Amino acid sequence: MITTGVLGGTWRAWVTPWGAVEPWDGSAALEWAIAADDRWHVPAREAAVRQRRVDGTAVVETRVRVPDGDVVQRVYSVADHGGLTVVEVENASPLPIAVAFTRSDLLTPRPPSAPIEGVDLPAGSVAFPIGHRATLTVALRHTAPAAGALPAVPTAAGAARGWSTIVDRAGRFLLPDDVLTEAVVAARSELALCGPADPEEAPAEFVVGVGQLVRMGERADPWLPEVARALESVGRNGPHDWLYAAALDAAAVVFATAGEQRALRDVGAVRAARPPAPELPSQPPPGGARLVAWVENTLGRGAVLLPGGLPPDWVGANFEVYGLPTGPASTVSYAVRWHGPRPAVLWEHDGEPCRLTSPALAPEWATTEAKGEALWPAPAAVPGGRSI
Repeated sequence: MITTGVLGGTWRAWVTPWGAVEPWDGSAALEWAIAADDRWHVPAREAAVRQRRVDGTAVVETRVRVPDGDVVQRVYSVADHGGLTVVEVENASPLPIAVAFTRSDLLTPRPPSAPIEGVDLPAGSVAFPIGHRATLTVALRHTAPAAGALPAVPTAAGAARGWSTIVDRAGRFLLPDDVLTEAVVAARSELALCGPADPEEAPAEFVVGVGQLVRMGERADPWLPEVARALESVGRNGPHDWLYAAALDAAAVVFATAGEQRALRDVGAVRAARPPAPELPSQPPPGGARLVAWVENTLGRGAVLLPGGLPPDWVGANFEVYGLPTGPASTVSYAVRWHGPRPAVLWEHDGEPCRLTSPALAPEWATTEAKGEALWPAPAAVPGGRSI
């Protein structure tokens, strides 16, 4: 399920695959139902329900099929008015409908007026008519919920833009694989709302997650003791795999951001004593900080761009990478544009100088220039190579 809530607040809820809001505080779930021209449609029991994150963010869109169209629900949380979870219901069909909610302690634009007949809903449920091509917006207060008038709130599109701004601080990727691009945004959104993995059960993933949070703007200082303990744990007990290498890189970013030069030198010594980072798995992990680390290591490892070469499906496709770390206090942004069979690479490096290379794709190419462009050789066929 998908998490909703406000950064800086403690209230959280799940958004179920059918669009119900289930608060973590144990209060009643906010379920919904639709009275269409043919019958009542209860999303929890419907087959024709589709759900997605808007641009991968914590704005959740759920579509339910009704005669001649869809009813589209969007759930998102905003910090306005002490914290609200907003539910937009758009009638994208040519016929009027009514929508019912199983909680009456909602902020609404008008009092409920539609009768509830022909469906089994909990006592106290409320319903509202929605004209064709119209939208109803209601909201649930995070603290002391009560019925009242709905104040002005951001739209779902505005909330999605706000989330994109937050997660893009850690780097932005416009990849040939839209699903993978949105999966990175989704993983970072969940990290921001739920925090990193358990440092005892998954210390390397914990450190990688903290690195993402710090890059998204969280303060580094409060995380320092746990990051140090987690690194010590995985260093002592292993496994020393690609994720451990990613954890060392993430820890370096955290320590550099906090100004902890001694800890940064210690991480540098561990990295220097290690053999080259192991190869990445051939397929991405299912989600979380592991997925983000896998994508970032595919796009660049330190100052080496595309260390495993181009995934076969990316050959001939333009893509862009922004804010990819090359060191504790430096990043690179680059774009790939195709000139026939050859990729042209445009780059811009910020922070501590480094020597960019790409041995897998352009063995003869290297640069210390902060920005520039180069035409790389046509990539060799890789029918059995890694794919995404």
